Amino acid sequence: MNQKRKGARLAARVCLCFLGIFWLTGCGREKEQAAEGAVSVYYINKAETKVTPVSCVLEGEDKAELVDGAIEALMQNPVELSLRTPVNGYEILDWELADTQLIVDVSEDYKRLTPTTEILIRAALVRTLTQIAGVDHVALTVNGEALTDSLGATVGSMTADMFIDNAGNEINAYEKVRLKLYFANENGDRLVEHTIPWVYNSNISMEKLVVERLVAGPVDVDAGVYPVINPATKVLSVTVKDGTCYVNFDDNFMTQMYNVSADVVVYSIVNSLVELTNVNKVQISVNGETDLVYRENFNFSTVFDRNLDLVYETE
Repeated sequence: MNQKRKGARLAARVCLCFLGIFWLTGCGREKEQAAEGAVSVYYINKAETKVTPVSCVLEGEDKAELVDGAIEALMQNPVELSLRTPVNGYEILDWELADTQLIVDVSEDYKRLTPTTEILIRAALVRTLTQIAGVDHVALTVNGEALTDSLGATVGSMTADMFIDNAGNEINAYEKVRLKLYFANENGDRLVEHTIPWVYNSNISMEKLVVERLVAGPVDVDAGVYPVINPATKVLSVTVKDGTCYVNFDDNFMTQMYNVSADVVVYSIVNSLVELTNVNKVQISVNGETDLVYRENFNFSTVFDRNLDLVYETE
């Protein structure tokens, strides 16, 4: 069931905030248990080059109250004078929680923010709100319309790992790259290499960008390549550790929309990611679960290597 709150009714919550690292960790020590309702609320430094976490304990008995409390905390300037609220120059009008996605509606003034400020605001809101249990994604709308970035592309659903800490003005850098992706051939039984130029925001990791482009499907409908992944699939997270890329989809990934073989789907993802210099292997999960068998052929507990035997040579 969807839950809604109007901005004018946001409950005032007591937020015990203090600067510092929230999770206390150390070499060889286990992570200490946090207080219930505790989050790191992200504020923007006054030089507008980064977001900074401030530890905060929210009061609330359910998810809706915790969302109210987090938004209320984001709207207040912190005690630390070098930081400011990310809710500045616009208003939060409303929010709606649909399953695990939180949709935050903001006023028209949001469109007048500078690109650098706007990305920092998104990072602060998403990093803060996705810490609430049951909130995995955040989407922003402007007076009910989908938010677009400075290049006119729809921003869509966001997760905390979409935002990378870059130094200084690089927080808003757009870069042009050539992506080597693998899509299906017409019969759906082989892979076809497809290289495209793409302009992207450097706050999104290349691994995340590759996976999102695979979900979106080919840009050029006349290129002789065909989509492989259900377009309703959400990319929950993409991380890399020690050369292995961990890709986590929602359960829409398990519903096949196209007439393509299971190995084409799996190795479309694997081969495309292994084209990146920092990725050697890939593990796929659905809603964080790897104890799954995909279309009776692929156990996702497996870490997959590149497979070029499936690639159809166009020459």
